[in-house]
Amino acid sequence: MRSLFVSALLVCGLPLGAQAPDWSKIPDWSKINDEALRHFQALVQIDSSDPPGNETRVAEYVKKTLEADGIPVMLVAKDPARADIIARLKGTGAKKPLLIMGHSDVVRVDPAKWTFPPFSATLQGGYIYGRGTLDDKSDLAATMMTMLMLKRQKTPLDRDVIFVSEAGEEAATGPGIEYLVNEHWNDIDAEFCLAEGGGVRLKNSQARYALVETTEKQPRAARLVAKGPAGHGSRPLRASAVVHLAKAVETIAAWDPPMRFNDTTRYYFEKMAAVSSPEEAARFKGLFDAQKAPAVREYLAEHDPISYSMLHTSISPDIIKGGYQVNVIPSEAEATLDIRALPDENIAAFYDAMRKVINDPSIELVPETTNQRPGAAPSRLDTDAYHAIEAAYKSIYGVITIPLMQTGATDMAFLRAKGVQCYGVGAMVDEEDGPKGYGPHSDQERILEQAVYKHVQFFWQAVTSIAGSKR
Repeated sequence: MRSLFVSALLVCGLPLGAQAPDWSKIPDWSKINDEALRHFQALVQIDSSDPPGNETRVAEYVKKTLEADGIPVMLVAKDPARADIIARLKGTGAKKPLLIMGHSDVVRVDPAKWTFPPFSATLQGGYIYGRGTLDDKSDLAATMMTMLMLKRQKTPLDRDVIFVSEAGEEAATGPGIEYLVNEHWNDIDAEFCLAEGGGVRLKNSQARYALVETTEKQPRAARLVAKGPAGHGSRPLRASAVVHLAKAVETIAAWDPPMRFNDTTRYYFEKMAAVSSPEEAARFKGLFDAQKAPAVREYLAEHDPISYSMLHTSISPDIIKGGYQVNVIPSEAEATLDIRALPDENIAAFYDAMRKVINDPSIELVPETTNQRPGAAPSRLDTDAYHAIEAAYKSIYGVITIPLMQTGATDMAFLRAKGVQCYGVGAMVDEEDGPKGYGPHSDQERILEQAVYKHVQFFWQAVTSIAGSKR
């Protein structure tokens, strides 16, 4: 493994400004892999479902592990049951710090739908099964292992390396990133951050490309409220609130909002065309042709909703309420819409456009203002950190790196709003796993055992390239 790692680095090159690593300091990966697997399984076996979270149990495990190697650790908490961890390895201070971060909470589970118990971290057939294996304890374990290796090998650093285990990412940012930004900013302030949001995509067990999240859509929400006359269910009313709401939901769900590229998404679709089959490549290229784009968008809406969502501000009707008794026509019904806005979307103008599309005076669109993440400019693609990430993905996996606009939300939004250049990375995953029901937030979740090992190697190379001493 060591010789392969060295050869890959020599072939693929290093990021601009970096020196060749000290080969005598390259970790013994066989031992590191054993330790990484042990820690990873232990973290997955801690039930930190959010809500309620109980992330302090994860924080205590991480604290004990880091302190055993003499790494100073701060356990900080807005809520005692939902603690965060901050640890720092000091550099020369020649450059601003690097922050590496993973979140300790996971989404809830329905245990009846799992083949293996969701917090068992069962290793079977080359996969590790458990909630959080992909989202996000793989990042948490890899960043923790990187801190341990930096400390043990006394790696010279030009930047402080700050490690954060944060609570509340999945359902309540208050005890996690918001608390850290508002109350502990001086402890986590950095030039660059590596966190969740990207990763390597496999198809038929072959690595195809790596994604790095450089920007993300902004979560917004609105309610459609329909009002009409109440009445007896035996006497149907065309003016029924439920009927009007149903029409409005269908109309807005079928709407194809205006397509708009930004630097990240334009680059993404151009690069995806280069690594896709001829048929897929033709579709991606067709997005840049005004005549072909409408048909391509319709195809993506049906067959590739992630790509379709990246093209514009998206709307998903997710909750519908109305009525209280089968023989009563209710006077009010409502639908809650999950809206994911482009980073530069004028959301007020977008709401006005929605009202015109619905075109029904009995429907009121009510914007929601809770659980919003701040907007910020995309992270740059010309930094030493981005080049280091590209080089690490190339040397470990042999793939190109493609920038990604995340359609979901991450806590990097709060850091980007403070000026930190943030890059979302991740472990390798089978493209086939999502449709099979094994993806993040799915009824089951799993990760390749080899993905755990390679992710640690990736973080080690990326972090030492970004923060290691160049003298």
